Amino acid sequence: MNEKKMNDEPSEVTRRRFLTELSVILGGVGAAILAIPMVGFIIAPLFRKTPEVWRNVGKVDVFKVGETVNVTFLDAATLPWAGVTAKTAAWLRRESEDKFIAFSINCAHLGCPVRWLPDADLFMCPCHGGVYYKDGSVAAGPPPHGLSQYPVRVRDGKVEIMASPIPITS
Repeated sequence: MNEKKMNDEPSEVTRRRFLTELSVILGGVGAAILAIPMVGFIIAPLFRKTPEVWRNVGKVDVFKVGETVNVTFLDAATLPWAGVTAKTAAWLRRESEDKFIAFSINCAHLGCPVRWLPDADLFMCPCHGGVYYKDGSVAAGPPPHGLSQYPVRVRDGKVEIMASPIPITS
């Protein structure tokens, strides 16, 4: 009876109890080692600001008044190893001698690429039937809003587009 009473005392450390506590501690440390980078990976984009950079898309003389053309430029948040995927595009129209307007090539519905149909003066998304007027507003289909626009400026005889994140859906 005296032997049983000694085993029930909490101050006595047995091999089994030591290994159990060691397993729990090491498991907790291992979980923390895995969890900290995962939480950082999820939270970091919330604090990272994507840079806004003006990208040259061509000389002013190249673009005709009233014409809409596809222009390509480097994305603002490119990575050194991105290669060709670092390029993005926009539909650029020269409205007058000194005014340009640039639309995102992505449909406001699900981000599919839109085409410019010059004979109809419409942008069309072939995936889900989204149609936009030449001013970027919705003409038909499921898009919740018009095409997103990039800021455009003329500087030193060159047309520049601000490469910044464009929201696809609202």
